[in-house]
Amino acid sequence: MTGAPLRMVRHKAPRHAPDRILLIMLPGVGIEPEDFAARGFVQAVHARGLPVDIIAARPDLGLYLDETIAADIDRGIVAPARAEGYRRIWFLGVSLGGMGALLYARAHRASVEGIILLAPFLGTPGMIAEVVRAGGLASWQPGEIAANDGERAVLGWLKAYGCALPARPKLYLGYARGDRFVEGHAMLAGHLPAGQVLVTEGGHDWESWGRLWQQLLDRNPFATPAG
Repeated sequence: MTGAPLRMVRHKAPRHAPDRILLIMLPGVGIEPEDFAARGFVQAVHARGLPVDIIAARPDLGLYLDETIAADIDRGIVAPARAEGYRRIWFLGVSLGGMGALLYARAHRASVEGIILLAPFLGTPGMIAEVVRAGGLASWQPGEIAANDGERAVLGWLKAYGCALPARPKLYLGYARGDRFVEGHAMLAGHLPAGQVLVTEGGHDWESWGRLWQQLLDRNPFATPAG
């Protein structure tokens, strides 16, 4: 099964640099690729003069359900970008888009320099509760992972990710204290270096995400290649 073609909007950086960076923005449910520009996310990058080209893309929801999202993103975005000369690939995943970015990185770890997660969906409440009851990702044991269990697979990958030093890809997390997915966010935050986690007031909304995005860009995560 394959979903509808990826809907993409491209935004070129205001200045070119030999070390080309591509940032792939993946939205949550009900968010369109154009919303990243409308909400100031693209302008926030380019106003800082960063040599970062952006592709905002919305995968079809069916790609998440049938576990083909990584292959579709690779075929539709990353492979063509590599052919164009991009060697530094970053992802920004918002809400469900965070799960998409992680599913891609799990399948193509060496292809991704960094991931920025804003209020990511990391699993159903039951799945997150299982990890929290075990004492967090470091203590939790994923057990046998079914081929169609993307949530358990991603959490298992995140568990192992914390053991890889230096970890690749670089992973940043931003979330609001009142977010409906906050239990999962706090769980992941406990597994990451403090300098890669940002927390703000608010909920699961653009106002909170925009504030986190500005704060994260002020740290210039793209400054030097990871690893």
